[in-house]
Amino acid sequence: MFGIIGKKIGMTSVFSETGKMIPCTVVEAGPCVVTQVKTEETDGYNSVQLGFGNRKPKNTPKPLIGHFAKANTAPKVKVVEFTDFDKTLKLGDTVDVSGFKVGEFVDVVGTSKGKGFQGVVKRHGFSGVGGATHGQHNRLRAPGSIGAASYPSKVFKGMRMAGRTGGKRVMITNLEVLQVDAEKNLLVVKGAIPGFNGSLVLIEK
Repeated sequence: MFGIIGKKIGMTSVFSETGKMIPCTVVEAGPCVVTQVKTEETDGYNSVQLGFGNRKPKNTPKPLIGHFAKANTAPKVKVVEFTDFDKTLKLGDTVDVSGFKVGEFVDVVGTSKGKGFQGVVKRHGFSGVGGATHGQHNRLRAPGSIGAASYPSKVFKGMRMAGRTGGKRVMITNLEVLQVDAEKNLLVVKGAIPGFNGSLVLIEK
């Protein structure tokens, strides 16, 4: 499985050959440095650890500085381990966006935007109770009944109610790769991906 770490740049749109406008997201994917290689002999399984984005050495713990020094690279902001990597890599090698091709489908993992505490209309898409002209006073955006009183005398687990929204790990699957710019390390994928502009994402084949 080929994967890479990237940074969400923002959304735009491109036009297909038939003139159809396609919404898409631009991601700065890589370059990533191989900071560790695990094998079955040493660790019990095969994986490759990639690092993305430089951080200041003064803000990096000394054990991590030594870890990155083994790969002869600067301290990285984000490190992610990919199992069953489909390429044979050595410590210090670079992985870039050239590993992707136009027309391929990828999965993108990111952290969704945090919305804070929200009601059921925004959080779950409720339409509201009743209508504004049928006598109700201030219950338009209320959740309505959440359970009976005498039986079962409780609120069932999983009831959709108000609460904290967003800020969770989200995977969007099967996004088509529309463009690949190896010179600028840019990857254009069809549709939207989770996170704010500038947030880190994982892209996997």
